[in-house]
Amino acid sequence: MEFPDYRPRRLRSSKTLRSMVRETTLTTNDLIYPLFVKPGSGHRDEVVSMPGVYQLSLDQLPGEIDELRSLGIPAVILFGLPESKDEAGTGAYATDGIVQQAVAAIKRHAPDFFVITDVCLCEYTSHGHCGLLDEKGSVINDVTLELLAATAVSHAEAGADMVAPSDMMDGRVGAIRTALDAEGYSAIPIMAYSAKYASAYYGPFRDAADSAPTFGDREGYQMDPANSEEALRETALDIAEGADIVMVKPALAYMDIIRRVKDEFGYPTAAYNVSGEYAMVKAAALNGWIDERRVVLETLTSLKRAGADMILTYHAKDAARWLAKG
Repeated sequence: MEFPDYRPRRLRSSKTLRSMVRETTLTTNDLIYPLFVKPGSGHRDEVVSMPGVYQLSLDQLPGEIDELRSLGIPAVILFGLPESKDEAGTGAYATDGIVQQAVAAIKRHAPDFFVITDVCLCEYTSHGHCGLLDEKGSVINDVTLELLAATAVSHAEAGADMVAPSDMMDGRVGAIRTALDAEGYSAIPIMAYSAKYASAYYGPFRDAADSAPTFGDREGYQMDPANSEEALRETALDIAEGADIVMVKPALAYMDIIRRVKDEFGYPTAAYNVSGEYAMVKAAALNGWIDERRVVLETLTSLKRAGADMILTYHAKDAARWLAKG
């Protein structure tokens, strides 16, 4: 087809036509909202580097869940800030840990609301790394698997609907699947952070979750941002070990990875629109440099176009309001 017989602008001439031929649709059903929970009561503490995002105490959760339900947002993913930390991250798998209490509180208030839990040790270890360390300061992979599995089981026992391991230890999906099945939780799905990169976009999250490493970095277990073939190998391993959903994190700078993962495996694919991506948009919007609504909805739609079936995003509330207004 060539001009003048083919005129693409014909189908762009009205809002109705543009809507009728739209190839990608974003809805609130695509959104998962991250929540940060902390001990105490009466806490709704805004994260300085993430305007509009809060650390919440348990008593604040019912109101938060009611708001999310009213917006049509179907799910949350929980991150915990424990009262104390130690080298073994025991707060991650304690039966009375902050995430375990948060899951129970949400389920008491709204039993049908879908709760996903992040499974990692970095928020709970005194050193801020994602597992136990050897004498040289390196994470011990196979021993850490046991603690991650115990964490996932404790979340399931508390009432979690899905667990999401984010640690990037080798073999963690298989270890978690085995442990869940052994404890009678074979129906609990796993959303694996399959291609999680050692990214500079995580800075504000580490403020929100108080999870920055006290030394070194996480390049020894998270992926090199220069690699894409490795993402396919990592994803293949997670699927073979029992992952039900695979994830690419971050999202915006890794849309090529989202597309490759979706094309290669055809599995339900999540994208994590991470804290740094959120903070940059918020900062620019607060300075009047961009139209926040248009940029956010364009970004989220682009992630769906790239192949994401679901998007974890701090923009979820705003996006839901904007989508409701058409």
